[in-house]
Amino acid sequence: MIQYVFEGTKSRSAAYNDGQLIGLCQYQVEGDRWIITHTEVQPEFGGRGIARELVMMVARKAKEHGFTLVPVCSYAAKVLDQQQQ
Repeated sequence: MIQYVFEGTKSRSAAYNDGQLIGLCQYQVEGDRWIITHTEVQPEFGGRGIARELVMMVARKAKEHGFTLVPVCSYAAKVLDQQQQ
C-alpha cells in the first residue's frame, strides 16, 4: 500500500511503498511563493496517479498556508492547469 506524506521540513511531498521512497514532489520557498521544481516517481510505479497526488498535496498545503504556487516543473504545471479547467 502506498503512503503519501507531506514533509514540510524537506520541502516536498513524498510517496512510500513499504517504507521505501518511490516518488516525490519538491518545491522551494521564495517569499510568499512555493515553486514546484521537480516531480518524480520510480518507473515501476508509473501510471498509478502517484505523481498527480504528490503535486496536489503540495498545492493543498500551499493554499492552506497562504502561499502562491508556481509550477516550474512541466508535469506539475500540466496537472495544475488541468485542475483549473
